[in-house]
Amino acid sequence: MIPQKLRSLFWDINLKGFDPTCFPEYTIGRILEYGDKEAVTWLRETFTEEAIKQVISGERRLSRRTANFWALAYGIPTHDVAALKATH
Repeated sequence: MIPQKLRSLFWDINLKGFDPTCFPEYTIGRILEYGDKEAVTWLRETFTEEAIKQVISGERRLSRRTANFWALAYGIPTHDVAALKATH
């Protein structure tokens, strides 16, 4: 179910039989971190805005740069983004 042009973003898994909707956090996070405009278009067609926002808010594995960009793009306060919270 991953389009051919986006398969290189999922280099670490076997895509045969992979259903991205069964693993939304992984799929959305990967696209947000490494995807281009085409990948983001597919993401928005495949997942709800709410699902995307949940990943932006909760996914600690996003880089700070990526998390900040998408928080701004979706109007999520940075203090609500796990990847931007200070770790001790």
